[in-house]
Parts: sequence; structure tokens; C-alpha cells
Amino acid sequence: MKTAALLARAGLNDGIGGSTASVATLAVGLTLGLLAFAPLGASAAQHGIPAAFVSLTLGALLYAWLGRSAMPTGGPSSATALILAAFLVELARDPQLSLDRPQGLITLLAAAALAVVLMGVAQVALAALGLGKLAKFVPQPVLAGFMNGVAVLIVLSQLPTLLGLSVGSSLSDVWRSPSVIQLGTLTVGLATALTTWVVGRRWPRAPAPLFGLAGGLLLYALLRTLAPALPLGAVVGPLPQQLPLPELPLRLLDPAVAGFLLRHADELLSAALLLALISSLETVLGLLALDQQLNTRVDAGRELRALGLANIAAGLFGGLPVTFQRARAQATLQAGGRGRRAAVAGGLVFVLLFWLCGPWLGLLPTTVLAGMMLTIAAALFDRWTRQLLAQYRHGERSTELRDSLVVVALVCAATVWQGFAAGVGLGLVLALLVFIRQMNRTLLRGRFSAVERPSRRLYAATHQPLLRTVRARITLLELEGALFFGSAERLADEAEALPSDCRCLVLDCQRISAIDESGAVLLNLLLARLERRGIMLMLAGIDAARGHGPRLRAFGGPGGFRAAGRQPWFPDADRAVEAAERCLLVEAGAVLDGAVVALEDCGLMQDLTQSQRTLLRERMPSLRLPAGACLFGQGDAADALYVLTEGSITVLNAQGQRYLSFSAGLMLGETAMLDGGGRSASAHADSAVILHRLSREALDELTAAHPELGALLYRNIALHLSRRLRAAQ
Repeated sequence: MKTAALLARAGLNDGIGGSTASVATLAVGLTLGLLAFAPLGASAAQHGIPAAFVSLTLGALLYAWLGRSAMPTGGPSSATALILAAFLVELARDPQLSLDRPQGLITLLAAAALAVVLMGVAQVALAALGLGKLAKFVPQPVLAGFMNGVAVLIVLSQLPTLLGLSVGSSLSDVWRSPSVIQLGTLTVGLATALTTWVVGRRWPRAPAPLFGLAGGLLLYALLRTLAPALPLGAVVGPLPQQLPLPELPLRLLDPAVAGFLLRHADELLSAALLLALISSLETVLGLLALDQQLNTRVDAGRELRALGLANIAAGLFGGLPVTFQRARAQATLQAGGRGRRAAVAGGLVFVLLFWLCGPWLGLLPTTVLAGMMLTIAAALFDRWTRQLLAQYRHGERSTELRDSLVVVALVCAATVWQGFAAGVGLGLVLALLVFIRQMNRTLLRGRFSAVERPSRRLYAATHQPLLRTVRARITLLELEGALFFGSAERLADEAEALPSDCRCLVLDCQRISAIDESGAVLLNLLLARLERRGIMLMLAGIDAARGHGPRLRAFGGPGGFRAAGRQPWFPDADRAVEAAERCLLVEAGAVLDGAVVALEDCGLMQDLTQSQRTLLRERMPSLRLPAGACLFGQGDAADALYVLTEGSITVLNAQGQRYLSFSAGLMLGETAMLDGGGRSASAHADSAVILHRLSREALDELTAAHPELGALLYRNIALHLSRRLRAAQ
């Protein structure tokens, strides 16, 4: 027990308790080595498997030592191995290169090693420039399509081995002559894949790759014993008994090798940058997922720097690209390992396995390894894509779902057809186009006339006949999202479609998240165009001094928002619509500012005789308030109603937002007085005001002494409330 505790504290859980997980990871690593160096033909295993060991030992140990994540486990990945294989295939097409001669093989190995070194340099540069976090911003449909394309390419690359095709044969030979298929080889490979899949599905915590490897080997041995003549494909073959040496610098001194690499410098740099991008993307996303699982936080820049140094070292020794391995991290955690020392212990286990099991590794059937690669390909098929397909099968037909599936399919097809660079490039272009389309479509949140969305200003009864005509000439556009080069044209189209009798356009920009230079220029041009048509432009939710306001001024010409005296800015759409209403009412001849309404002309005195008006006036003393004064506060006792005869009063809720504004000639405070509750909001004078106060006691006295007058007053209060309700609809 004490020994186990000491081992756990020393971080050796992965080396002892998690040794099974390490063996399973080793089995996958072997197949990745074969995949990456498949273009070498018959010598792929002799160079690919040692290269995989370099990544699983030297590269993984260096990353574990330098990394600071919760579980810095590194090793080769399917995506980077396949990219490296595609790069080698492209170089192998050079007619001056012959893989049948040692010099051609050395040249191709030097190209692969240099690509990994340059990949590491690029990752260190990304970390130094603080660009590590940018990998997280690759659109999800692009990433999903790319990963699906990688999965398809893995399956296609393993089919010749699974079918038992001879060296130099291709899949097209199967169509011409199906008899070339070796059924025994195919059976062993598919059985390996099926065993791995079943174990992983039924027992998620079990090392499924190890069980798949064991099951495939048992079936291979059984068939070899029972049917010795049955073709079962090739084996890996003899492997070097020592880890590779750092031979890259010496190989680069060879003029023939150096000349070949210079001729293919473009392909070399492209492959290195693509490897760096994909490895960084896999690493950052995998670390983010691990952080969410363990409730930790990692420095992406530091991890990329550690990974870059590990790739430089691995490349010097001819290893595969090193990437953060979340699957290995998960296996280590399940085995009881924790932290950096557990990752180091796992790397040491790989070294021991290579030294102790090296001679037996050469006996592994290639079809068994190909079957394991099928399970890797199946795991690489993007889960998010599966979720989208499930939603589509269940009847969802949204535009967003359709766009995402189209991008995923096109990126996948481009990756399979033209390679990784074409897939990623096409994906980024498609993602940009979809983004622009979505922004263009979602910019307009709603379109209304002021009849549908009037302001919260209540006007005197004399202005009511004009209001509906005035409000019909005011258009309100609610915007949301970003106003940028991709969506600005949509706003211009909406402005062009305004009715011919429109006199005012209100843009509600409260939900606008960003305005770029193109959006700012467009709004300035829109202002000038609308003015030429006799239409006023008013901006709601924009502050002239903060936020989007300074940007609009910065990119406006002399006739734009920078013009002196131009004040189209309003805190919200309500205030902007009110300004438009007031402007058009004044144009129609209404008197608003400074209007004085006699108490006798107010709605409370409607249909009263002169004597009744005299009685009421005697009980309604006048009250004068300066601008900004509070008439009553929220929660105050509602002991009176008020008739406003001069100025303006605004009622505000607890958050300071406008509830209603009253113009001269209107009544306020009557609802709370009638129901006996407290004031539900506060009332403040917008300007110097004159009011007349009718207390609850005075109303009760008048009703008791003059029932007919009391009935008329209650009727007039009810009519006033009815008009307010109609105006609010």
C-alpha cells in the first residue's frame, strides 16, 4: 500500500496502473506511423513505426515536461499523419525521385522530417505572436467537414491493405476484377475493427484498441493454423532495434537532398503551415474540452510553444508530428494518473515497450492494424455533424441547419478530392459567405409604422385628429447584429423601399453589436440620400459621444453626422418616434411647445355647466413646478389627481424608463386615486409646469353635495382612461 501511494504521488500511475492504456495508445500509434509513411511502399513500416515511437517518446516527453495543462499528453494524430502522407505522395510524383534507390528514400525522409521541424517553428511563432487563440475561431462547419474528410481519406487509404491488394495495385483493379480481393485478409481486418467497436460501445472504460488488437491477432493465428494456404496479407516486417538518431542536419548537407527540397519549397512550407494549423486547432480544442471536464484553465499560447518545441525535436529525429492527445489524456485519467508527471510516466512506458517488444512488433499483420485504423476513422467522424443529421431526420428544416450541412458536405468533398489545403480554403470561403448571408438576413429585426409603434407621449385631444395621419408617415426599423460590409447593403435596400409619403425614418440601433467603417460610411450616405427625398433620419440607441456615435462622426463627410447642429441621436426608439411625431405635428400647424390649455377646456370639465365648472374650479388649486421637480414618487399615497394645463410631465418606472409623457390638457394620477393604492411610478416635470389638483376628499364632498356633478366627473375620468387605452393600442 505504501509503495502504491508513493508511486501515485510520484505521478507513475500511468506507468503502472495505466499501463494498459499506454499499450492501447501504442497500438494506435503504430497504425499512424504506417499511415504517414504509406507512400514509401514496402519500407513504410520500417520507417513509419520508429517515427511513431519518436513522437510517442521523445516528442511526448518533451511536451509533457514543458506543457502546463492538466494532462499534457502528446503523440501523433490521424489528421496530421494523413497530411504528412499526402505531402509525401505529392513529392513522390517528382520524376527525378526514385524510391527504388536509397537516395530517393533518404530524400523523402528528409522532406518529412523538415516539414515537422518547420511545423514546430510555425507553432512557436504562433504562440509568440499570441495567435494561439485564433485556432478556436475556425467555424464549426469547416472543422466538421475537414474532420469528416480526414475520416473518409483514412478509410480509403486502408482499403488496399484490408482487401489484400498487392503492392502497386489500386482500388480500380477491384472493379475490373473482384477476384483480387483476399477474403481472409478482409475478414481479419473487419473482425479487428468490430471487436474494437463493440468493446468501446459496451464497456467505455475498457481499453478497446488493446482488445481489438488482441482479438485480431487471435483470429489471424487461428486462421493461419487451420488454413495455412489462406492468404492473410503481409506482416509489418523487421524493424530497427534502436530509436532513430537526429540525422536531419546531416541529410540537409547532402547537395542532392538540399536541391530537391529547394525545388519543392512551396509544397514544403504549405505542408508545414497546414500541419501547424491543424495540430494547433486539435490541441486548443482538445485542451478546452479537458478544461471543461476538470474545471481548469490553460494558457493556449504556452501549450502551443511547448508543442512547437516538441515537434522541432521530433522532426530532427525523423518523428511524426506531435499533437495533444485527448484520448490518451482520458485513458491516463481513468487509469489514476494525474498531472504532468503521469504524462511523463506514460512516455517512459512507451520506451520500455519499444526496447522489450521491438522484435515482436515486426510480426504484426498489416490487416489487423488497418482494421484498427477503421475504428479511428469512425471516431473521427464529427459528432456535431451526426447531431445535425439527426435533427434533419426528425423534421427540422431551418436555414441555419441547411447551410451548416451544405458547408460540411462541400468541405468534406473538397478535402477528399483535392486535399487538405483545398478543403480548409474552401471551407473558410464558404463560412464567410454564409456569415455574410446570415448577417444580411438577420440585420432587420422588425419593420413598423408609428401607428403600430407610437411613442409614449400622450397628446391633447385637439391633436388627436392629426396623429394617425402623422404616424402613418413615420417608419421604424429595428436592427440587430453587426452593421458591416456584408449587411450594410440590406439597410440601403430597406431605405430605398420606403413609402413615397414617408417623412421620417427611425433606425433602432440598440441591438446593433458593431458598426465597421463600411457601415458608418453607409449611414452617412443614407442620411444624405434621405434628405434629398425629404425624409428625416433619426438614430435611436446611439450616443453621439460614446459607443457607435464617434465612429459615425469619424467616417462622415461635411454633410453627414459631423455637420454642425445635426442632432439625430436619441437614447431609445420611443424618444426618437416622439421627436418625429412632434416635428410632423408642428409641420401640420399644431402648437406644442409653450401650449397653454385652460382648465375649462380639459377633459375633466367636459359637458359641465358653468356653475358646475365654478364649483369644481374652487376645489382645484393650482400648483407650479420648475423643470425637473418631482410631482410624486413611486409608493407615495395616491390622494389626488392632477390636470396639466401648461408644460409636460413624464412618468418613470423604478428603472428610470419612461412609462408615459403627458402634454397640456391631460389628466394624470387618477387611476391610483380611484383604486386607493399607492403611486406605481414617479412623475417629473420636463419643463416648468402648471397643474390643478383635485384631492380625493374634494371629489367625495362634491359627489355628496352634488350627485349629478359627481356622476359627470366620474364619467369624464372614465372617458379619459378609455382614450388613453385606445391610444396605447
